[in-house]
Amino acid sequence: QVQLVESGGGLVQAGGSLRLSCAASGMTFSAYCMGWIRQVPGKEREFVAGITPSGGNTYYADSVKGRFTISRDNAKNTLYLQMNSLKPEDTAVYSCAATWKNSRTYSRTYYATNDYEYWGQGTQVTVSS
Repeated sequence: QVQLVESGGGLVQAGGSLRLSCAASGMTFSAYCMGWIRQVPGKEREFVAGITPSGGNTYYADSVKGRFTISRDNAKNTLYLQMNSLKPEDTAVYSCAATWKNSRTYSRTYYATNDYEYWGQGTQVTVSS
């Protein structure tokens, strides 16, 4: 049974930093493309960042480019999202998600939030102004 468990969310002031983690189990983590997706109540889910199985390719939403960094440690079955220079508009529930699409397909579809097969429960990030 695939499980994705996020941690590291919390309350931070604007300009601050947080590091999210996503621990994976029940899956061959190193075989999956992974993503971070966020959602504000009443709004659609928004792609934040994605990474291919080896970590060799990463993808970012324009709104977070230059501020957020996605990474993974396949030996620890863990996905990370380093978030710097946080803004109030970054406030959301952040979820990690996995897809078994190969890297070539993922390079064309990483932003499609409905295409991820497995999801964590999410962790709240709140940025105060």
